[in-house]
Amino acid sequence: MTKAFITGIAGTELSEAERAFVAAERPWGFILFKRNVESPRQVASLVEELRTCVGEPDAPVLIDQEGGRVQRLGPPHWPIYPPGALFGRLYDIDPALGLNAARLSARLIADDLDRLGVSVDCLPLADVPVAGADAVIGDRAYGTEPGKVAAIARAVTEGLEQGSILPVLKHIPGHGRATADTHLKLPTVDTPVSELERTDFAAFRALSDLPMAMTAHVVFSAFDPAHPATTSATIIERVIRGVIGFQGLLMSDDVSMNALAGSIAERTAALIAAGCDMVLHCNGKIEEMREVARETPGLSGEAQRRSSRALSSRKPPLLFDRTAARAELDALIERAGTAGV
Repeated sequence: MTKAFITGIAGTELSEAERAFVAAERPWGFILFKRNVESPRQVASLVEELRTCVGEPDAPVLIDQEGGRVQRLGPPHWPIYPPGALFGRLYDIDPALGLNAARLSARLIADDLDRLGVSVDCLPLADVPVAGADAVIGDRAYGTEPGKVAAIARAVTEGLEQGSILPVLKHIPGHGRATADTHLKLPTVDTPVSELERTDFAAFRALSDLPMAMTAHVVFSAFDPAHPATTSATIIERVIRGVIGFQGLLMSDDVSMNALAGSIAERTAALIAAGCDMVLHCNGKIEEMREVARETPGLSGEAQRRSSRALSSRKPPLLFDRTAARAELDALIERAGTAGV
């Protein structure tokens, strides 16, 4: 039975221990990082081997390919893409320009991923940063106004979907106010409910129909002062499923990040108990992977139904002129520079 977790691996090919682990534990999906990438042929071969080992020819394979600072595929084999903030600045010149650039960039990224067999991109972001927040989001964000952020995130989603790549909305219900990098420690947001609903949650509410979303390892003290969203049943039920209205597949952010407390096994059990459908474990450490697998249930019930709906929403790629799209995107980037962006 498929288990409700996504796993990374250590290197550019599966070790014997990883191969045995994948075959025995049957993760729902996999996630790739720079450590897993050498060349297009190697990545495509790795993706195929992962699916063969788990016995699922369409098992989801994820990657964080945003552009800017967060780009797992890069030169010399893949092009550089702009950070999300560029779309926001173009949007300020003319909304149509910003939306077109966001859509084009995502469509080009989707083409890169589809050629490799990667099926899911952890994009778009709907985080709305504020002054004084940690730079972990920074220029990854599309802007500081929720309507603008949601519009650009929608354009990014359209570009991905046109290229047959499933989107993952992140970091729900919002990472924009976090004053710490959750890779390192747990941030607490003390903003009142009314302000959160007006800004942070509003951007996500406009995107609540997306098929998958990733949680934020952030405490929102107005709802739950003791637990981050990832392990808070209150936030998942009242905010993510309630106020925001997201009904798709909910995955955790990386369970190995230092924002979460306790052992890997304890973290895994806590986020499942809180209402996450899927555990994400990224670092490729085999002992941690085994802990996750031991605590993760088989995919069933509502989580299974959400998974099926998400995967069935993937459509074949539309016809696409890559050369023309890249030229158009480059012209928009140049225009932004000429305008002082």
